[in-house]
Amino acid sequence: MTRRPLQHALDEIRFGPTRTLNLRSSLPSAADAVKRTDGWLRTKQIEGAREVLVITGRGNQSYARVPVVREAVRRLLHMLSTRGVVLDHSEHSPGAFAVRLAPLAAARSAGSVNSVASHDVSAATAPPTLDGLSDATREQLRLLATGTLQILGVRDPSPQFIHDEMVRQCSELAATLPPGLSAAEQEQGLRSAIERALHRLDDEMR
Repeated sequence: MTRRPLQHALDEIRFGPTRTLNLRSSLPSAADAVKRTDGWLRTKQIEGAREVLVITGRGNQSYARVPVVREAVRRLLHMLSTRGVVLDHSEHSPGAFAVRLAPLAAARSAGSVNSVASHDVSAATAPPTLDGLSDATREQLRLLATGTLQILGVRDPSPQFIHDEMVRQCSELAATLPPGLSAAEQEQGLRSAIERALHRLDDEMR
């Protein structure tokens, strides 16, 4: 019984309240947990944090005691490690992950720029909305967004959640395009980038 207060005290020293995300306290769905964790980790990376703690809980209050949130966050951490956001992560306890964040330069080189850091992407490169894209490009983005969420374990995401993921994917991929492109060249480059991302997604789903 004395280990929990001691562990809490050690975590306070190691991480502190500003570098700890406690998902367990609000009991979010897997979709909400993924969205919150994704945005929070990217924000902490921009702030220059080196190591953070993500508390998911053990899933004891989940249906059939299946740790749905924990597994969804685990899959997210694996994915973010390929996007220059997460350097590595480890099981800090049965209900928490210790996450080391990559330097922000790694995320930029991987094209991993989120809305919090959108000021680093020129208006000529990153479409601020999806409105200017053709229906075909938007449909490609929708496939990429829903496939990504499926890999993360998000079931039945809301239309708004899918839209948010489409915008995020669009911003990330647009950041990899060379500057100075015309609108037509930009969309063509974006479609090529989406197709490559879809191929990588297919490989991950096999």
